[in-house]
Amino acid sequence: MSKIFVTKTFLPPEKEYQEYVSGIFQRCQLTNQGPLLKELEARLSEYLGVKHFHYITNGTVALQLALRVLGIDGGEVITTPFSYVATTSAILWEHCVPVFVDIDRETLALDPARIEEAITPRTRAIMPVHVFGYPCDVDAIQEIADKHHLKVIYDAAHAFGVRYRGQSLLNYGDISTLSFHSTKLFHTIEGGACIVKDKAVSDELEVMKRFGHDSDHHICMGINAKQSEFHAAMGLALLPHLPEIYAGRRRVSEQYDALLKGCVKRPKSVPDLEYNYAYYPVIFRSEEELLKVLRTLNRMGIYPRRYFHPSLNKLPYLERQIACPVSEDIASRIACLPLYPELPAEIVEKISSTIRQVLQEEAGGAEC
Repeated sequence: MSKIFVTKTFLPPEKEYQEYVSGIFQRCQLTNQGPLLKELEARLSEYLGVKHFHYITNGTVALQLALRVLGIDGGEVITTPFSYVATTSAILWEHCVPVFVDIDRETLALDPARIEEAITPRTRAIMPVHVFGYPCDVDAIQEIADKHHLKVIYDAAHAFGVRYRGQSLLNYGDISTLSFHSTKLFHTIEGGACIVKDKAVSDELEVMKRFGHDSDHHICMGINAKQSEFHAAMGLALLPHLPEIYAGRRRVSEQYDALLKGCVKRPKSVPDLEYNYAYYPVIFRSEEELLKVLRTLNRMGIYPRRYFHPSLNKLPYLERQIACPVSEDIASRIACLPLYPELPAEIVEKISSTIRQVLQEEAGGAEC
């Protein structure tokens, strides 16, 4: 059996991608807001049901641009310790101070009940994460932000295609950001996006992502966050395959659900949610139990991944250490199982039966 990793990049038929590439060679415009990039922005904006959509270099730069265009530079940003390191890195890179607030034990999202006690005169924004594509408590977070005149930037790297209460989850907050890295369910090899609520802010970000100038008119300090035609071509080639991508991921997820019911804990979902099946996280009873499962699966050539470990408040280069016991506990016991459309049913069965067997051994023979 070949190695099974936590994900596998979905690639469209090579011919479909090459058709877009042939057009690039004919036009000889490789970047600088080319026609494929503009087409991808328009089609994704329509597909997702959002306005003011900006396709850019990657998801980390998207967060940095969001902080910069909203004028957060230098202030404190309340954020979650349970995320990929890029969330914290973007805050630090923009010379802001991450202030970690612990997570809800059931949803794994930033706990709104803990936010207000972390607000100081230097607080400028809240940056929650829709972890694994499950929504944060957007109403509670927005109420706190409005009360204290704070901006809200959602790291929605996992939330492509997620709909909540009949609309895109990306429509909440001042800015939502996406990642189109090759590990995501929709990717452009590398890439990201900003979805901006306010048109004036959107117009400023449009200039900022292109060095801050329009032709010879230098408007603001900018950065090169442009994306190439070749990356846009991948996105356009992938778009028609989204139904099969969703269907395949749902099939695998539902098979795990049936085979692992009662054995492992899962994040709590919410009503009125149309999920994207981006990840399949499972929470074990202890770190020792988790590590034994991982070692057993690794010996079989199967490689789940510890999303997310460590809890980001424990990063060694932080100047300020803030205890987040719930996040630290969950981070020690959680992993994501392999999930991608082509994952064979027999492999899902093998992974699930192995997990059940290990958990049974750890429980002294009692079935989970």
